[in-house]
Amino acid sequence: MIFDPDFFNCESQEQQGNELMEYLRQQHPEILAKVAQSASPEIKQIISQNVQGLVGMLPAGDFNIKVTTDRENLANMLASAMMTGYFLCQMEQRMDLEEILSRADSLERQSQTDSSQELEEPGQ
Repeated sequence: MIFDPDFFNCESQEQQGNELMEYLRQQHPEILAKVAQSASPEIKQIISQNVQGLVGMLPAGDFNIKVTTDRENLANMLASAMMTGYFLCQMEQRMDLEEILSRADSLERQSQTDSSQELEEPGQ
């Protein structure tokens, strides 16, 4: 994913008074580019499929596809794709966390099993 720093140069009515937009304007472009590049290939694939589903998908080799829309509909589609991305990033983090916790739980149970076996051995 690529971040376009010129995005902040356009002033629209909706952007005025938006605290998040002000915060983003204060960030260095390198930080924003790094965050934009942090999406996993799986997330990029799902977002791509989502956008293709919103626009309509025909095989590109057989068709010369042009999509026409107005500014508001395009903004809504992009917002939908962005929200999907945020959601997927959160779910990916949750999945990773659950996997880590599951491994830690397994290790703890294994350690308890080993400890209880050690306690039983001297008395035999």
